[in-house]
Amino acid sequence: MADFVPRSVLVTGGAGFIGSNFINHFMPANPGCRVVNLDILTYAGNLKNLVGVERNSDYRFVKGDIGDADLVSRLLAEERIEAVIHFAAESHVDRSITGPEIFVRTNVLGTQVLLEESRKHWQSGAVECFRYLQVSTDEVYGSLGETGYFHEETPLAANSPYSASKAGSDLLVRAYHETFGLPALITRCSNNYGPYQFPEKLIPLIIRNIIEQRPLPVYGDGKNVRDWLHVKDHSEAIETVLKKAKPGEVFNIGGNNEWQNIAIVQLLCDMLDSRLGRAAGENRGLITFVTDRPGHDRRYAISAAKIKRELGWEPSYTFERGIAETIDWYLANRQWVDEVTSGSYREYYEQQYGGR
Repeated sequence: MADFVPRSVLVTGGAGFIGSNFINHFMPANPGCRVVNLDILTYAGNLKNLVGVERNSDYRFVKGDIGDADLVSRLLAEERIEAVIHFAAESHVDRSITGPEIFVRTNVLGTQVLLEESRKHWQSGAVECFRYLQVSTDEVYGSLGETGYFHEETPLAANSPYSASKAGSDLLVRAYHETFGLPALITRCSNNYGPYQFPEKLIPLIIRNIIEQRPLPVYGDGKNVRDWLHVKDHSEAIETVLKKAKPGEVFNIGGNNEWQNIAIVQLLCDMLDSRLGRAAGENRGLITFVTDRPGHDRRYAISAAKIKRELGWEPSYTFERGIAETIDWYLANRQWVDEVTSGSYREYYEQQYGGR
């Protein structure tokens, strides 16, 4: 089967961590392809992540809600969109515990609107070819024991409001493919890390707190296990699935890097001791164990054998290389971190787009 090569794509949530990294990867790799970035700019959306592409004539930013059917319909039509890559989501587990409503509204209802308008657009014959790609998470599978891996056929068993909302949206994507024939794909990734990650997530939070010599909070005993995937590897994998995969398929995307949370924190402490000119072991004194969060899954581990076997993709980053680059990026971009922490990054939209 020949590769699917879109001439225009709609990226939802493209100002967020993974979405912006994807656009920064995809545009140089696909010159001439129109990229429309639809993002409502919640707290996690930062247009400064995209300064490298914002002057590209093939790039367009639109501030808006994926739940706005009229807006989505208009963008699909006027830009003759051939692929929708759906990143937009509320994604922080802790926030889903204290306020689950917005997770259902955005992740489930917003996805349904996007699917419905995509179906209408595709069935109208406005474009000759079309793909809808849902970017999801391994958290929809629930929790593993000490052994074993999540596979694409693993039953969904979400344990947090966040993962339940993502599982719901995944099932809607499947339903639109099975019921209407919408040429849809689903990817499910392990924990991402790398540049531009909002500092509420583990790795950038720990880096920032070490720099500022603040306590390093670790849930429970810190032995929860996650597989870590560099966001650049993830971006390349999504492009591979978009271009090469048969509609209706699900692909797990993992980094082959299982680490306990406490081991990650200790590694960051040790690597930053030398970079910050501190005594060996000094940063470990900041580690503080805190009460575990409700429904905290013990272990995630993902098998990415299918995407390697069928599409030829596998991660290029070792964790050692990726985490070193990530630390150095945050150290070199302290202004970005300070602006995100203070909230001043949100002024950039008004400055660049005049509130449009």
